[in-house]
Amino acid sequence: MINSATTTSNSSLIYPPYRSTLERGVLQPLVLLELDEQERTTPTFSRSTLRDNDADLTKQSSGEPIGERIVVAGRVIDEDGEPVRNSLIEVWQCNAAGRYHHWRDQHDAPLDPHFHGLGKMLTDDEGNYRFVSIKPGPYPWRNHANAWRPAHIHFSLFGNVYAQRLITQMYVPGDPLIPLDPIYNSAPEGAREALISCFDLDLTVEGIALGYRFDIVLRGRGATPFGL
Repeated sequence: MINSATTTSNSSLIYPPYRSTLERGVLQPLVLLELDEQERTTPTFSRSTLRDNDADLTKQSSGEPIGERIVVAGRVIDEDGEPVRNSLIEVWQCNAAGRYHHWRDQHDAPLDPHFHGLGKMLTDDEGNYRFVSIKPGPYPWRNHANAWRPAHIHFSLFGNVYAQRLITQMYVPGDPLIPLDPIYNSAPEGAREALISCFDLDLTVEGIALGYRFDIVLRGRGATPFGL
Protein backbone atom coordinates (compact mmCIF):
# COMPACT_ATOMS: atom_id res chain seq x y z
CA MET A 1 0.00 0.00 0.00
CA ILE A 2 1.21 3.49 -0.87
CA ASN A 3 -0.12 6.63 0.71
CA SER A 4 -1.29 8.44 -2.43
CA ALA A 5 -4.44 9.06 -4.40
CA THR A 6 -2.88 8.88 -7.84
CA THR A 7 -2.07 6.02 -10.19
CA THR A 8 1.26 4.62 -11.27
CA SER A 9 2.71 2.15 -13.76
CA ASN A 10 3.38 -1.36 -12.51
CA SER A 11 5.49 -2.68 -15.39
CA SER A 12 8.24 -3.43 -12.85
CA LEU A 13 6.00 -6.17 -11.43
CA ILE A 14 6.56 -8.26 -14.56
CA TYR A 15 9.98 -9.73 -15.23
CA PRO A 16 9.80 -12.11 -18.24
CA PRO A 17 12.78 -14.31 -17.22
CA TYR A 18 10.80 -15.08 -14.04
CA ARG A 19 7.98 -16.86 -15.85
CA SER A 20 5.28 -16.83 -13.20
CA THR A 21 5.27 -13.00 -13.19
CA LEU A 22 3.86 -13.18 -16.72
CA GLU A 23 0.90 -15.15 -15.36
CA ARG A 24 0.24 -13.31 -12.11
CA GLY A 25 1.61 -9.83 -12.77
CA VAL A 26 -1.12 -7.17 -12.85
CA LEU A 27 -1.35 -5.51 -16.27
CA GLN A 28 -3.57 -2.56 -15.35
CA PRO A 29 -2.16 0.58 -13.68
CA LEU A 30 -2.12 0.41 -9.91
CA VAL A 31 -4.63 2.53 -8.03
CA LEU A 32 -2.91 4.11 -5.05
CA LEU A 33 -5.21 4.64 -2.09
CA GLU A 34 -5.06 6.75 1.02
CA LEU A 35 -4.50 4.64 4.11
CA ASP A 36 -7.35 4.58 6.59
CA GLU A 37 -6.92 4.33 10.34
CA GLN A 38 -7.13 0.55 10.36
CA GLU A 39 -4.36 0.28 7.78
CA ARG A 40 -2.15 2.61 9.82
CA THR A 41 -2.09 0.06 12.62
CA THR A 42 -1.13 -3.59 12.79
CA PRO A 43 -1.93 -6.50 15.10
CA THR A 44 0.24 -6.74 18.18
CA PHE A 45 1.89 -10.04 18.97
CA SER A 46 2.59 -11.33 22.45
CA ARG A 47 5.53 -13.48 23.45
CA SER A 48 2.93 -16.00 24.59
CA THR A 49 2.21 -16.78 20.92
CA LEU A 50 5.66 -18.35 20.63
CA ARG A 51 6.20 -22.01 21.42
CA ASP A 52 9.34 -23.66 22.70
CA ASN A 53 11.93 -23.96 19.95
CA ASP A 54 9.97 -21.85 17.43
CA ALA A 55 13.25 -20.02 16.88
CA ASP A 56 15.36 -23.20 16.76
CA LEU A 57 14.32 -25.24 13.74
CA THR A 58 16.84 -27.95 14.69
CA LYS A 59 15.08 -28.73 17.99
CA GLN A 60 11.48 -29.22 16.87
CA SER A 61 11.54 -33.00 16.62
CA SER A 62 12.54 -36.04 18.62
CA GLY A 63 15.76 -36.41 16.64
CA GLU A 64 18.51 -34.34 15.06
CA PRO A 65 18.00 -33.08 11.49
CA ILE A 66 20.59 -33.77 8.80
CA GLY A 67 22.66 -30.91 7.41
CA GLU A 68 24.89 -27.96 8.25
CA ARG A 69 23.61 -25.96 11.17
CA ILE A 70 23.49 -22.20 10.80
CA VAL A 71 22.58 -19.20 12.94
CA VAL A 72 20.75 -16.34 11.24
CA ALA A 73 20.41 -13.02 13.04
CA GLY A 74 19.90 -9.39 12.22
CA ARG A 75 18.02 -6.22 12.92
CA VAL A 76 14.68 -5.00 11.57
CA ILE A 77 14.42 -1.22 11.10
CA ASP A 78 12.01 1.16 9.41
CA GLU A 79 12.64 3.76 6.71
CA ASP A 80 13.91 6.21 9.35
CA GLY A 81 16.42 3.75 10.79
CA GLU A 82 14.34 3.19 13.92
CA PRO A 83 14.00 -0.34 15.35
CA VAL A 84 10.80 -2.23 14.59
CA ARG A 85 9.91 -3.69 17.99
CA ASN A 86 7.91 -6.86 18.59
CA SER A 87 7.73 -7.54 14.86
CA LEU A 88 6.50 -11.04 14.09
CA ILE A 89 8.96 -12.81 11.79
CA GLU A 90 8.01 -16.13 10.22
CA VAL A 91 10.50 -18.20 8.20
CA TRP A 92 10.16 -21.26 6.01
CA GLN A 93 12.64 -23.20 3.92
CA CYS A 94 13.54 -26.54 2.36
CA ASN A 95 15.82 -29.08 4.02
CA ALA A 96 19.50 -29.74 3.33
CA ALA A 97 18.56 -31.94 0.36
CA GLY A 98 16.50 -29.20 -1.27
CA ARG A 99 13.01 -30.48 -0.44
CA TYR A 100 10.17 -28.76 1.40
CA HIS A 101 8.18 -30.63 4.01
CA HIS A 102 4.97 -30.11 2.05
CA TRP A 103 2.78 -32.50 0.08
CA ARG A 104 3.07 -30.40 -3.08
CA ASP A 105 6.85 -30.79 -3.19
CA GLN A 106 7.48 -34.01 -5.11
CA HIS A 107 11.15 -33.30 -5.85
CA ASP A 108 13.18 -36.52 -6.04
CA ALA A 109 15.13 -35.76 -2.88
CA PRO A 110 14.83 -37.26 0.61
CA LEU A 111 12.57 -35.81 3.26
CA ASP A 112 14.07 -35.28 6.68
CA PRO A 113 11.59 -36.51 9.32
CA HIS A 114 13.31 -34.30 11.91
CA PHE A 115 13.20 -31.05 9.95
CA HIS A 116 9.98 -29.30 8.98
CA GLY A 117 11.56 -25.98 7.98
CA LEU A 118 9.15 -23.64 9.80
CA GLY A 119 9.89 -21.11 12.52
CA LYS A 120 8.84 -17.80 14.03
CA MET A 121 10.13 -15.20 16.44
CA LEU A 122 9.59 -11.63 17.65
CA THR A 123 12.11 -8.80 17.46
CA ASP A 124 13.30 -7.28 20.72
CA ASP A 125 13.24 -3.60 21.75
CA GLU A 126 16.22 -2.88 19.46
CA GLY A 127 14.68 -4.70 16.51
CA ASN A 128 17.00 -7.71 16.84
CA TYR A 129 16.06 -11.28 15.96
CA ARG A 130 17.89 -14.62 15.89
CA PHE A 131 17.12 -18.20 14.92
CA VAL A 132 18.93 -21.50 14.37
CA SER A 133 18.34 -23.67 11.33
CA ILE A 134 19.84 -25.99 8.73
CA LYS A 135 21.49 -24.56 5.63
CA PRO A 136 18.94 -25.16 2.84
CA GLY A 137 19.97 -27.00 -0.30
CA PRO A 138 19.45 -25.95 -3.92
CA TYR A 139 16.60 -27.53 -5.84
CA PRO A 140 15.38 -27.70 -9.44
CA TRP A 141 12.37 -25.71 -10.59
CA ARG A 142 10.57 -25.44 -13.91
CA ASN A 143 11.17 -21.81 -14.76
CA HIS A 144 13.57 -22.62 -17.62
CA ALA A 145 15.87 -25.37 -18.85
CA ASN A 146 18.17 -26.79 -16.15
CA ALA A 147 16.87 -24.23 -13.64
CA TRP A 148 17.99 -24.46 -10.01
CA ARG A 149 17.10 -22.24 -7.08
CA PRO A 150 20.00 -21.09 -4.89
CA ALA A 151 19.94 -21.81 -1.19
CA HIS A 152 17.44 -19.41 0.36
CA ILE A 153 15.15 -18.84 3.33
CA HIS A 154 11.74 -17.17 3.04
CA PHE A 155 10.86 -14.36 5.48
CA SER A 156 7.47 -12.89 6.35
CA LEU A 157 7.44 -9.76 8.51
CA PHE A 158 4.78 -7.63 10.17
CA GLY A 159 5.94 -4.12 10.99
CA ASN A 160 4.38 -1.34 13.05
CA VAL A 161 1.70 -0.72 10.39
CA TYR A 162 0.20 -2.79 7.59
CA ALA A 163 2.09 -0.68 5.05
CA GLN A 164 5.33 -2.20 6.39
CA ARG A 165 4.23 -5.77 5.60
CA LEU A 166 7.03 -7.60 3.79
CA ILE A 167 7.67 -11.03 2.32
CA THR A 168 11.19 -11.58 1.08
CA GLN A 169 14.00 -14.11 0.68
CA MET A 170 17.48 -14.39 2.16
CA TYR A 171 20.31 -15.87 0.11
CA VAL A 172 23.52 -17.43 1.43
CA PRO A 173 26.73 -15.66 0.31
CA GLY A 174 29.03 -17.42 -2.13
CA ASP A 175 26.31 -19.50 -3.80
CA PRO A 176 27.21 -19.80 -7.53
CA LEU A 177 23.51 -20.04 -8.43
CA ILE A 178 22.64 -16.54 -7.19
CA PRO A 179 23.70 -14.63 -10.35
CA LEU A 180 21.62 -17.08 -12.43
CA ASP A 181 18.44 -16.84 -10.35
CA PRO A 182 15.59 -14.96 -12.09
CA ILE A 183 13.89 -14.22 -8.76
CA TYR A 184 17.04 -12.56 -7.43
CA ASN A 185 17.55 -10.70 -10.72
CA SER A 186 13.95 -9.50 -10.74
CA ALA A 187 14.73 -7.25 -7.76
CA PRO A 188 15.77 -3.68 -8.64
CA GLU A 189 19.42 -3.32 -9.61
CA GLY A 190 21.32 -1.81 -6.73
CA ALA A 191 18.89 -3.24 -4.19
CA ARG A 192 19.12 -6.96 -4.86
CA GLU A 193 22.40 -7.24 -2.93
CA ALA A 194 20.36 -6.57 0.21
CA LEU A 195 18.88 -10.05 -0.25
CA ILE A 196 22.25 -11.72 0.38
CA SER A 197 23.20 -12.31 4.01
CA CYS A 198 26.73 -11.71 5.28
CA PHE A 199 28.90 -14.24 7.06
CA ASP A 200 29.43 -13.04 10.64
CA LEU A 201 32.01 -14.77 12.80
CA ASP A 202 30.58 -13.11 15.92
CA LEU A 203 27.30 -14.96 15.36
CA THR A 204 29.01 -18.31 14.92
CA VAL A 205 28.53 -20.86 17.70
CA GLU A 206 31.89 -22.51 18.15
CA GLY A 207 31.87 -26.14 17.11
CA ILE A 208 28.17 -26.06 16.21
CA ALA A 209 27.01 -23.52 13.62
CA LEU A 210 28.23 -20.77 11.31
CA GLY A 211 26.57 -17.38 11.63
CA TYR A 212 24.97 -15.15 9.00
CA ARG A 213 23.68 -11.59 9.44
CA PHE A 214 20.59 -10.48 7.54
CA ASP A 215 19.35 -6.98 8.34
CA ILE A 216 15.94 -5.95 7.02
CA VAL A 217 14.56 -2.51 6.21
CA LEU A 218 10.78 -2.06 6.05
CA ARG A 219 9.69 0.58 3.50
CA GLY A 220 11.54 3.60 2.14
CA ARG A 221 14.27 4.05 -0.44
CA GLY A 222 16.52 1.52 1.29
CA ALA A 223 13.81 -1.08 1.80
CA THR A 224 14.65 -4.75 1.49
CA PRO A 225 13.12 -5.93 -1.82
CA PHE A 226 9.88 -7.86 -1.83
CA GLY A 227 10.29 -11.39 -3.15
CA LEU A 228 8.26 -14.61 -3.07
